[in-house]
Amino acid sequence: MNPASATGSNATGSISLITQLSRVIYRRATKDVIGMGLKQLIALDHLYVNRGCLQQALGQTLMLDANNCVILLNDLDELGYIERRRDPSDRRRHLVEITPAGVEALKQAEGRLESLEDEVLGNLDPEERAQLRELLAKAIDGQETDAACGSAEGA
Repeated sequence: MNPASATGSNATGSISLITQLSRVIYRRATKDVIGMGLKQLIALDHLYVNRGCLQQALGQTLMLDANNCVILLNDLDELGYIERRRDPSDRRRHLVEITPAGVEALKQAEGRLESLEDEVLGNLDPEERAQLRELLAKAIDGQETDAACGSAEGA
């Protein structure tokens, strides 16, 4: 039994519970389980939604320092999942785009992640899961998670 449910109190708060659940997911979402690292999956998902993202903005959005962002992107580039090119409006900046191979890898990893989600959220019925997703989406709506990573035209 988990400590939060053992006491029956709200002392831990929602943020603590979300953090605990996040840790469970990070521990279980290994390369062997989903076919890539969770950070790689999150980066590819973000690049799928935000085509032509500036490399610096992607790092900020993923909360990675410049060095770790480059390491992550190098790995994705070596796998053929992304392409980096110079921004024509400012040659000092790089644009990052997901490739067709990256889209395919993302789809496969998302399918595997759904199986993991079934395990982690197994105590919730389908209606509760839908409600949880809606509430989390509502909570994150308007936050600055994607604000830093738009297309180069908006930057």
